[in-house]
Amino acid sequence: MNNIFKNMLWTRSLRHFRSTHINSLHQSRQILSFSKEPDRGTFESMEGLVRCSANSNALSPISFIERAAKVCRERTSVVYGNMKYNWGQTHQRCLKLASALSQLGISRGHLVATLAPNVPAMYELHFAVPMAGAILCTLNSRLDAAMVSVLLEHSQAKILFVDYQLLEIAQEALNLLRERGTELPIIVLLTDSDCSSTIDITSMSYEYEKLVDVGHNDFNIVRPQSEWDPISVNYTSGTTSRPKGVVYSHRGAYLNSLATVLLFQMDLFPVYLWNVPLFHCNGWCLPWGVAAQFGTNICLRKVSPENIFDNIIQHKVTHMAGAPTVLNMIVNSALIYRKPLKHKVVVMTGGSPPPPQILSKMEEIGFSISHLYGLTETYGPGTFCAWRPEWDMLPPQERSKMKSRQGVPHVGLEEIDVKDPATMESVVADGKSVGEVMFRGNTVMSGYYRDLKATKEAFRDGWFHSGDLAVKHCDGYIEVKDRLKDVIVSGGENISSVEVETVLYSHPAVLEAAVVARPDDHWGETPCAFLKLKDGSDANAEEIITFCRERLPHYMAPKTIIFQEMPKTSTGKIQKYILREKAKALGSTSGPIDCEKYCS
Repeated sequence: MNNIFKNMLWTRSLRHFRSTHINSLHQSRQILSFSKEPDRGTFESMEGLVRCSANSNALSPISFIERAAKVCRERTSVVYGNMKYNWGQTHQRCLKLASALSQLGISRGHLVATLAPNVPAMYELHFAVPMAGAILCTLNSRLDAAMVSVLLEHSQAKILFVDYQLLEIAQEALNLLRERGTELPIIVLLTDSDCSSTIDITSMSYEYEKLVDVGHNDFNIVRPQSEWDPISVNYTSGTTSRPKGVVYSHRGAYLNSLATVLLFQMDLFPVYLWNVPLFHCNGWCLPWGVAAQFGTNICLRKVSPENIFDNIIQHKVTHMAGAPTVLNMIVNSALIYRKPLKHKVVVMTGGSPPPPQILSKMEEIGFSISHLYGLTETYGPGTFCAWRPEWDMLPPQERSKMKSRQGVPHVGLEEIDVKDPATMESVVADGKSVGEVMFRGNTVMSGYYRDLKATKEAFRDGWFHSGDLAVKHCDGYIEVKDRLKDVIVSGGENISSVEVETVLYSHPAVLEAAVVARPDDHWGETPCAFLKLKDGSDANAEEIITFCRERLPHYMAPKTIIFQEMPKTSTGKIQKYILREKAKALGSTSGPIDCEKYCS
């Protein structure tokens, strides 16, 4: 009964939020009012103070690799299979690559694109491209040729670094650009020890290692003229079908690198396993953050339980990260791959809210889980669940629930809040009142590349509007409930897809779950659950629906069950927009299971 009462409160609050949201969009669409030139501050008015190169430099993560090369020159920086570099070598290779880019005509403000997995070249490009004064644009390696061509055209990239395994997609994208009469980027091919001999490397514009070789290791770094200069453009991939180019500054990247290191509790000399794609929010800014801590980067071309455990054991990995789907993959992996851990491995997870069951199982294996939350527009991590010692005394299930909260802002953000977008008033911190998550601070994007209208809309009322729905608890911790577009409205009641998914994940046969709205002539919408079962497990639709009805108010239980593989982004997020289209194509819910038996 308590659960039903809580859901009634939540849905009433959300219904009010949704009813005012559309009005707020019309009321709040106004040109940003930027502040006037500030009055003379204390610094300008106090006698004897000066600002000069001795006490003021533009913040840039380029400085992290320079420091690492000076302080820990012989310490291992990058490991990939049998390949190993130290910080002195990595610094020299980045300088030479920056020099080679300059020789190709790359200069301040040019965009350099990549299409590659987590190989050493991708790590080096995070330093070499900004060293040349250019802007790094890492493209999602799971995109098809059509989308790659669209992003190359929009970014106006001068060079495309492409991995040999993705060469065919890149060539198809270039053919599409050629048909549209668009100027083509220079191609640089990234090869590997197992690179197919059928690839005609001589037909490529350049090969990566040969390009590095022609550079000069005494190259003068093209430093940012302002710390607000762009360092990268990250196209949102994930769960939307129309990506936008999110611009990061040198300043924001510097600050978020340090903030992420702090929330990750990353001491000096960490060993970091690269599960998170380097193209996703620039790897949560950790290519730069690991350098700041003189760490070792373990590059991983393919993420699998076997590769994860093998690398942890071989290299004594201390830290890694991954979306909840990666954690799900680990806890449900075959026992043959699950080697016993001799030390704790700190894991950061983000993306969609992780089911508490997955968090508890990861800790049983030997991982220490930290939960963070953010968006591409916040340089990746923006908040984290700051763990309190007194929570260690809670029962395991309650402890997992606390850990699945999105928590509080990290030190790089000024503020995060949950607000009603119509009034811009903060919601009551009661764990029930729903509002939109909003950010402001030093680690929020500079804007959307070549889209001022979208930038102004995102920053209306002086806050970045995330589009995520959340509640705020009495201790100030936020808990994300859903994306606005993922809320299901059934018979006037609002249903959180995340809450239904959490129940589905507790079923012993369910490996992956995603819930979306299906049209219904009577109810408007009903929950439609897409499921992937664990290997060797068996369950039918009626059993799953009954299981949910025993644990949820009946109106929240799925009325339709579809068993299939989940479409995902390269970061492991389930692409709900694809599932929504599939559910929509099914048409109105009908039949005895959907209406007579399960809609009472």
